[in-house]
Formats: sequence, structure tokens, C-alpha cells
Amino acid sequence: MLEYPFSYAIELRLIRRPLTAEHLNEQTALEPLTSGQLQELVMTSLEDLKAIDVQTIDVRGRSSLTDTLVIASGNSTRHLKGMAEKVVLNAKQAGCAPLGIEGDREAEWILVDLNDVIVHLMLPQTRAFYNLEKLWEASADRRSGTGAKA
Repeated sequence: MLEYPFSYAIELRLIRRPLTAEHLNEQTALEPLTSGQLQELVMTSLEDLKAIDVQTIDVRGRSSLTDTLVIASGNSTRHLKGMAEKVVLNAKQAGCAPLGIEGDREAEWILVDLNDVIVHLMLPQTRAFYNLEKLWEASADRRSGTGAKA
């Protein structure tokens, strides 16, 4: 009979022990992320892949769809696709699967809907054309009554 070191025998018993559903639930259950944590996760994901001109817009009280918009640009459609994939992967790993992803085929403007945070990834020329930052700024000015009146 072969003799194994004591620690090796313990490791074998741990490996062979069946996992119960209760044990799996304890290991895989994640607490939902707060809006701030989700925004931080998105920002970190975009910074890791060198997103250009990342901006956040707080739309609480102005939109019932989301709390925060994150807008970023990329150098190419491949760069945008990579950023979108990274955001989706990190969100899924954190237990927050996206509600939807739009525009990933053409990749001139990719939208990732994470419920509390909506991420807009655009090519610079697309971003300049739609100018979402100015749109939301004008919306805030109009609601507060500080915008230019015609």
C-alpha cells in the first residue's frame, strides 16, 4: 500500500467531496451592485482599454430609464467592440448581466444597457454628429429655466 503525506490525503478528500446545491448557492450568490459601484466598474473597464474622452452624465431626475450615462470614444470599430465586450464581461462577472446591447455589428455606436448605467461607445465622428453631451446639457438647462429663450 502506498503511503501519502497527510496533507495530500486531506486534499484528496476535499476534492472528492460532492458539492451540494446549498454550497454552490453560497459561492455564486452575489449581492447586486449599487449604481455607483456599477459606474465604477464601467469606468475601470473603459480605462483598461484606453477609451478616449470618457464622460459621465448624471440623469437622475431627468430620465426614468437610467441613473447615469457613460459616453466614450474609440479609435476604430474593433476598439469599440473590444471595449463593449470588456464592459459586458466585467458586468456579468459582477452579477449584473446587461439588459441589451445594440449596434455591435456596425460598431459606429454601441449601446450597452446595464439598467442603472447606460454606456454609449462611439467613433469620434459619430459622437461629434449626435453630440449627446450637449443634448443632455440643453435638456437640463431647459428644465431648470436657465437656457436661452427664443
